[in-house]
Amino acid sequence: MIVLVGIVVVIASVCLGYYLEGGVFGVLVQPAEWIIIGGAAAGSMLIASTRQSLSLIVAGLPRALFPAHISRQDYLDTLAALSRLLSKARREGLMSIEGDIERPDASGALNVGSLARDAVAKAFICDTLRVYLVTGDAQEIEQLMDLDIQAIHQQAASPGHNLGKVAESLPGLGIVAAVLGVVLTMGKITAPPEVLGHSIGAALVGTFLGVLLCYGFVGPLASNLENQAMERQTYFSVIRAVIAGAARGATPLIAVEFGRRAIPETLRPSFTELEGMLKR
Repeated sequence: MIVLVGIVVVIASVCLGYYLEGGVFGVLVQPAEWIIIGGAAAGSMLIASTRQSLSLIVAGLPRALFPAHISRQDYLDTLAALSRLLSKARREGLMSIEGDIERPDASGALNVGSLARDAVAKAFICDTLRVYLVTGDAQEIEQLMDLDIQAIHQQAASPGHNLGKVAESLPGLGIVAAVLGVVLTMGKITAPPEVLGHSIGAALVGTFLGVLLCYGFVGPLASNLENQAMERQTYFSVIRAVIAGAARGATPLIAVEFGRRAIPETLRPSFTELEGMLKR
């Protein structure tokens, strides 16, 4: 919702400022400029993209408009789920959690809060704990988690990175549209001043659109996707901290505390808050 509010603010601010200066909105309605800039931007994105990266952009755009930010409660739910799994393994033996790992959708420990809907996070936890059952080597487990987090982050960051490249091209494409408009204007050099003025104004709309789309819309949307990818990476780093602590021999409570300390300060629950959550 906040993204849509931002879009409205950008449009309203530009239009209000233009209106207060006595601008005529009809001059800004130049379909040809939109076709040149929009079509060239879409074409350049197709040239620069692979089929996979293009599909990630298409899938990522809805996330840009309606971002799924990770909340304090999401962290609490995840830490509570990990605590239950690790406590069960410590109390009943490692093999007691094999059923939870093999059938995570039927696991009472893993199907909590947002974690229940997060197939990627559950797969990350289960795949890591499968290795944990096989080997007790904490270093190997940490290396595997690092590789997995890196791969997840690269895929999550790809739409924002590629959309940012499109944003960078928009001012240049706006200049292309403006130059074409000037070329057409030169063909009207003998026309009356008011005709020339309108034609030059229409040409400059291309530059205006390119810059506005870059810095007002597409660029910020790319940054939004990149920020979401960073939040997601932090979330997986918290899970990593818990499992790595357990693999090094820490008790479930201390392992979960490792994870709590890895949560960003603005979202980090207090020790008392987490303790109360774990006692439920």
